Amino acid sequence: MLTSKQRAYLRSAANNIDTILTIGKSGLNEKIIKQADDALTAREIFKGKVLDTADENVKEVVANLSKATSSDIVQIIGSKFVLYRKNDKNSKIVLPK
Repeated sequence: MLTSKQRAYLRSAANNIDTILTIGKSGLNEKIIKQADDALTAREIFKGKVLDTADENVKEVVANLSKATSSDIVQIIGSKFVLYRKNDKNSKIVLPK
């Protein structure tokens, strides 16, 4: 679980990264979950977007994706979201205590 200080740190880190995952009308499927999992393993943090054509609302989709990838939700603003998961083997991001 992230503290508010850690969440703020990750939000500022996410400002400069591009959106790499888009969830559309097909919703969450194995392919999307695998892409998110691979991105979290490689980068630890990524930004995604849920299109208006998705069946579920943004918060439901992000909560389900977070649960499926064992990651933390950093933020949700409108249709965009940021997820974080620490990579124990090769950690690039050092969180404040």
